[in-house]
Amino acid sequence: IEVFRGLTITADQVTVKGLSLYGFSSVHRLTASTPPADIFISHIAPNAFDRSRISANALRLTEKEIDQAPEGVVIEDNWLGVSPTGEIPVPEEMSAFGVSVFNAINTTIERNRIEYHESSGIITGNLAINSIITGNTLIANGLRGLPDAIYLQGDIEGSEVLENLVCANDGSGVAMFKPEGSAQIYSNDIRFNGRRFRSPGVSLMGNEHQVTSNYIAFQPGPGVAIASYPRSRRNLVRNNFFRGLNGLSVDLAYNDDVRVSDYQFSDGPNPPRNSRQRRRDSANAGINAPEFDAYTFPFENTTTLTGFADPGSEIGIYEVSSRQDRLYGSLGNLLTTVNADEAGRFSTSVAVDEGTEVSAIATDLRYGTSEPSPVAIIGASLPSAPGEVSFDPVCQEPPLPAEEPPVEAPTVEAPPAPAPTEQITLRIPRNIHFALDQSFISPASANILDQVAAALLQYPSLTLELQGHTDPRANDDYNQALGERRALSARDYLLQKGVSPERLRIRSFGETQTISTAPDIVDYARDRRVEFIFLDTRGLDIIIERQESDLQIE
Repeated sequence: IEVFRGLTITADQVTVKGLSLYGFSSVHRLTASTPPADIFISHIAPNAFDRSRISANALRLTEKEIDQAPEGVVIEDNWLGVSPTGEIPVPEEMSAFGVSVFNAINTTIERNRIEYHESSGIITGNLAINSIITGNTLIANGLRGLPDAIYLQGDIEGSEVLENLVCANDGSGVAMFKPEGSAQIYSNDIRFNGRRFRSPGVSLMGNEHQVTSNYIAFQPGPGVAIASYPRSRRNLVRNNFFRGLNGLSVDLAYNDDVRVSDYQFSDGPNPPRNSRQRRRDSANAGINAPEFDAYTFPFENTTTLTGFADPGSEIGIYEVSSRQDRLYGSLGNLLTTVNADEAGRFSTSVAVDEGTEVSAIATDLRYGTSEPSPVAIIGASLPSAPGEVSFDPVCQEPPLPAEEPPVEAPTVEAPPAPAPTEQITLRIPRNIHFALDQSFISPASANILDQVAAALLQYPSLTLELQGHTDPRANDDYNQALGERRALSARDYLLQKGVSPERLRIRSFGETQTISTAPDIVDYARDRRVEFIFLDTRGLDIIIERQESDLQIE
């Protein structure tokens, strides 16, 4: 039975509070409907026999429909996507979207738990001006379809996204697609996203957006990426704390490719602007990244940093929180700001410890914020390779225990020093297998996944990448999708066993990494697999063992 929506709101000044809604979705068809969702906010839909909507401009709302947009709707303190007991629904019972603001004004979405949706937790449609999204927890959304936690499109003028926890979603924490108007994104905790796509923490498109004072961390892509097409100008990215990125803190696209993958992935550092054309074909009009005069500055009580940037721009000097390669690092705490003079020169002093690594970004209100400069170090030489970033893979810290009144301890002799602990060695299966052209988990494979789940639950420092593979038959696109379905099935199983979504990533390699050496049905059965790539953040010695006990020969 298809039930598209849990609640449809078409009236003004409606408050929805304290509900638990999940299980609302639909089957994808060639003729798409408006989005199925737990809560859908829009004007009253026209009669099915109303022929006035059939026109060349049928995708645009009429002035009458815009005038009928609900105003002042408040969605607060609800659980969307999970059961009243907090249990994760099985894949067949997941909702498509959480809250869909299709045509509404002054909507407030606050303090909701929005988790485990097939697509985005919050999505806007044609009109969503002055929307406020605040204080929500958005975890593990985008598990099947649109991967981004918050997806902004249509007219979003005056909208704000603030003070949300956005974690373990399959794509970006916040993403935009051809929006009209501008939005502010500030004071959010955006971490461990990009579970299925190596996308940015925040993906911007359009003009005059502001991304400030956010914590953006452990993203398998850049922190903030800004599209070059449609033209994106005057976007400000300032005073954010980045950590553990696999890309630049701010990445400005400089090509006009319009494939889906061009918006999901970014292009890395841009060369210095060498033509007026770069103003046209680069995000934020191709504003140049600052450059320090040296990679190493001598250490003093207050160290003087010098360099050059676009004339008149404001330079933000940041302490580097982590480095992804020898040249670039994630921007951490803001140390100071200084303006470049008419010749583009800047000089400022900072009081930091010896060995501190710094980087800089430039902001010109006419164009926007630049990409970061290469890293410079104070009083030492740059190491040849970045160090390991230690972290706990959790979205929410457990609550602290209640403080108890102090009790005077009796005097006792100090116990002998404990013997040094031996390093723990962990043996885990490396893979599971699948039937021909199938992605379901067999009973034998379930037994292996139980072992994997037990290890993950016992050792919270472990994280896991699930890599889907196929045999070489069928075409590339089909096998790529089949590999993803297999990885998704394995992840779904582990989620149901209680493994946190922020500890799981999926990738599909399709037929690109076969292990078969001959056109043989046994070798093909070995190809049809999901492999487990473990990462330990605390130093376990992990032994991965390939197994074939669940091999399914056609």
